[in-house]
Amino acid sequence: MPVSYARQGRIGLITIDNPPVNATGHAVRQGLMDAARDFAADAGADAAVILCAGRTWVAGADIAEFGKPSQAPILPDVIAAIEGLDKPVVAALHGTALGGGLELALGCHARIAAPGTRMGLPEVTLGLLPGAGGTQRLPRLVGTAAALDIITSARQIAAAQALDLGLIDAVAQGDLTECAIALAETLAGQSPRRTRELPGPAADLDVVQSLKATLARKLPGHIAHATAVDVVTEGLALSFDDGMAVERAGFLALMDSPQRAALIHAFFAERAVAHLPQIKGVAPRPLDRISVIGGGTMGAGIAVSCLLAGLDVTLIERDAPATARAQATVGDLLDGAVTRGKLAAARRDAILSGAYRTDTDYAALGQADLIVEAVFESMEVKEQVFAAIDRVAKPDAVLATNTSYLDVDRIADATRRPRDVIGLHFFSPAHVMRLLEVVVADRTAPEVVATGFALAKRLGKIAVRAGVCDGFIGNRILSHYRAAVDAMVLDGASPQQIDRALTDFGFAMGPYAVSDLAGLDIGAMTRQRKAADRHLRDRVPVFADRLYEQGDLGRKTGRGYYVYADGKPQPNPDLPAILDAVRADLGITPRDFDDAEIVARTMAAMVNEAARTVADGTALRPLDVDVAMLNGYGFPRWRGGPMHWADTQGLERILADIRHFAETDDHFWQPAPLLADLVADGRRFADLNQGTSA
Repeated sequence: MPVSYARQGRIGLITIDNPPVNATGHAVRQGLMDAARDFAADAGADAAVILCAGRTWVAGADIAEFGKPSQAPILPDVIAAIEGLDKPVVAALHGTALGGGLELALGCHARIAAPGTRMGLPEVTLGLLPGAGGTQRLPRLVGTAAALDIITSARQIAAAQALDLGLIDAVAQGDLTECAIALAETLAGQSPRRTRELPGPAADLDVVQSLKATLARKLPGHIAHATAVDVVTEGLALSFDDGMAVERAGFLALMDSPQRAALIHAFFAERAVAHLPQIKGVAPRPLDRISVIGGGTMGAGIAVSCLLAGLDVTLIERDAPATARAQATVGDLLDGAVTRGKLAAARRDAILSGAYRTDTDYAALGQADLIVEAVFESMEVKEQVFAAIDRVAKPDAVLATNTSYLDVDRIADATRRPRDVIGLHFFSPAHVMRLLEVVVADRTAPEVVATGFALAKRLGKIAVRAGVCDGFIGNRILSHYRAAVDAMVLDGASPQQIDRALTDFGFAMGPYAVSDLAGLDIGAMTRQRKAADRHLRDRVPVFADRLYEQGDLGRKTGRGYYVYADGKPQPNPDLPAILDAVRADLGITPRDFDDAEIVARTMAAMVNEAARTVADGTALRPLDVDVAMLNGYGFPRWRGGPMHWADTQGLERILADIRHFAETDDHFWQPAPLLADLVADGRRFADLNQGTSA
């Protein structure tokens, strides 16, 4: 049984033992009900302690049960039964007390935590709100403002802060179990302090409205956060039981929402991407000393990401001036981490004086366990760098290229050790972005792949395995849907209209604002690189080349698709004339597009190319596509990723759109065979994920 009851002296001990995280699945809930009954009937027990075996207190609900019919007893009833006991119950917290686990603790009559314990209510990240009393009990202990912050931010708070807020009653000074039993002994014989009986604090409506406005601005499209705010404030204006009814109604409404399904999909997909048959049971190589070649924006970001993870880093640049610039960039990034509260100033100083160094001599690479090349995106340059690395790197060092699209197999050919070569495609800014594409070449050894995933875990990033092709997963799909939006601009839409339609859909930024951020020279160089392989029917975004030719490179020059001056970016006033001239030269009569068509064409192009990446093995599963697009390309998380979104829309609808668009352009709009096959078989992308995440 995952829950047991015993007695030590006059203190009952209720122990939850449901590894790995003591989640409140059905067996735990039933076990708690039985243990509460046993404690109530035990005349020799005057108080009780709820403990958890293993590394953590209850770290949440069993997410695998979400979306399935509830099995009694449900968690709110379990907590109500414990809270209603006539003898005091102490919660002894350690590890993490999250979600339903924290709500269980809130229903106990006292709470004590080990010093390293962290607590939080992260339900909004899954499209939900606390549904077992958290919206009503937490404000009664810490006040409405603090409770709303904890619930809507989903952040974890430390034991010391929890004590200051009144969330817990003590921090253990010594063994947690002994301290919890001692606390229970002081409460034995007293009437339990029930959280539900504390007065419900009034909400400051101005603060509430300000919070909702902030949430709407920071998290456009998300519904759980605002719903949680409403449930807290509406419930606190009522009796506790009526407030619980408001909470239950809000929770069930969110449970049935498409956003909850999308966010749960994203949650599980991000955990499934690391489960690869190729590396099952394979031990990674050592990862203590890292070298980075190239100290530009990307290389410096990679170095900082490694330094923040506690790794020893040597950065190699070509000469003293470049080294000085790299040193300054790394210092600035670390200073930024200190300013944001992500790094202590003392630790920054220790990093700069100990774990980090620069050099101009490749001989300094000799002791590195893993070497990341982050130089100019040129095959010839990278081949030269890897030939040089090959001469000095120690045996079994992992040799990684940070290329965004170049052939990793060809780069590996520049060495005598192709088994050691892998692609590690970081995203800019590398010390912030969570996605890391681990690009597996034909001869990459399994332990090198395992090392790539181990590095991502060490850096706090999400690794997605990708095959070798132009652009790998993310950039390949990006180039395809970018071609679709460029074609719409040629045909009459404006870049600003497309950006607006796609941000309204939920993207963090529109494609043309993204171009300005990256630099229009990046796109121009990509088109030049691909020009020799261009098909006669490919539609070239000539307007982008015109902006590039006149020096409008985006944010770096203050002008691109938008003009960047004081205040909000404004459309570039030169663009309408450029578009008119380009359309006239191409013989295009512009037409109007509405936002629905813009979204339909963009998403159809994205899903179609994503289906091809899965079919040819560039992406192992549809979920790998979703994780890449969610974490590297600003796809709205509350839609679950493009493949999940396509399933919810119906693949037959997506295929019908593609065939309709093909009536005017059957070169670009060719249905992916996998998409057509799935529709013919009545299957979904989700079916291709089944059985791949264990």
